[in-house]
This record gives sequence, C-alpha cells and structure tokens, in this order.
Amino acid sequence: MSSELRKSQINVAAIQQACSSDKAASLATTEKLVREAVASGANLVILQELHATLYFCQTEETSVFELAEPIPGPTSKRLSDLARELGIVLVGSIFERRMNGVYHNT
Repeated sequence: MSSELRKSQINVAAIQQACSSDKAASLATTEKLVREAVASGANLVILQELHATLYFCQTEETSVFELAEPIPGPTSKRLSDLARELGIVLVGSIFERRMNGVYHNT
C-alpha cells in the first residue's frame, strides 16, 4: 500500500472500558487501551462517554459536581498530549464545568 493511500485511510477504534471512582486509574487504563489500539493500526480512537469516572448521569446528583473540570483542563490536556504524541485523532468525553453552576457532559 502506498504511503499516500495510508495517509488517507481511516482506521477507527472504539474503546469501551470498566471505569472506577479512581480517576487516575481510569485514565491510566484509557491511555493503555489507546496505545494498544494505535499499535493495532487505529488512527482515530473514540472513547466511551465519561471514560475517566463512574457513569453517573442517570440522575442529577450535586455530590458528583466535584468531578467536573474546565476545558482546557487536566483531562483534556492529557488526552490532547497523548493524541499529539501518537499522531492520531482522539475523541474523548469529560464532565465539563463551563462556569460556576453550568455543567456539561462534553
């Protein structure tokens, strides 16, 4: 296959993982799985909704608002840095704090 064709070919990986309340551990698992997907040829990797924390969106619980972070923020920076390092497109999702009292599942 020519290098020109490879550049235009999209190989997609969708990652579904078991997450925990330990955000650092969930992100470490995410990074490991992204690296495995890229090693298998993926250049577009799509992560599950809220991959860094337990999924909590069935109800509105103010106790989980502490999980929210801004964009840019630590998780978006980590994912951006990983995508840049690997030369891929990485689609992630976080619980975003846009401003005080305004939250999004981004």
